[in-house]
Amino acid sequence: MKETIEGTGQCLCGGIHFTVKDMNNNVDACHCGMCRKWGGGPLMSVRCGKGVIFEGEENISVYNSSEWAERGFCKRCGSHLFYRLKESNEHEIPVGLFKDQEHFNFDLQVFVDMKPSFYSFANKTKEMTEAEVIEEFCP
Repeated sequence: MKETIEGTGQCLCGGIHFTVKDMNNNVDACHCGMCRKWGGGPLMSVRCGKGVIFEGEENISVYNSSEWAERGFCKRCGSHLFYRLKESNEHEIPVGLFKDQEHFNFDLQVFVDMKPSFYSFANKTKEMTEAEVIEEFCP
C-alpha cells in the first residue's frame, strides 16, 4: 500500500535530526556491492524525495560515490544518513533512522542479481535486477 507520510529521525549520536514531508511509506532493500560495502549488508531505505530538512548540517559529510549519487553520513558517530541522487536531489534514508517505524511496508528489492546467496528475505516483494534499476532510475 503506497501512501505519503511525514517522518522524523536522527543519527545515533543525535547530532543530526531530520524531518521528511510527503515521503513514501515503502521500504526498499538494495543488494548492490556498494551498499553492502557501505553498511555491511543490504541498504534498507525509504524514498524521501526532495523534501528533507536536516538540523545539524555542520555534522554531515558527503561522499561522492558514483557519477549519479552521493552518500551522506554523520561526522561524529558515522551513522549513514542518506543516499542522494545528484541530478534530482532525491533522498533515500535508511529506515532504521526513523523514530516511528510502524507504518512502513517492505515492498521492493533492487540489484537482486548481485545479492549474495548467504541471506534471503521471507517477505514477498517486487524484485529488480541491476539492468532494470539503471533503466528506470538512472539518467
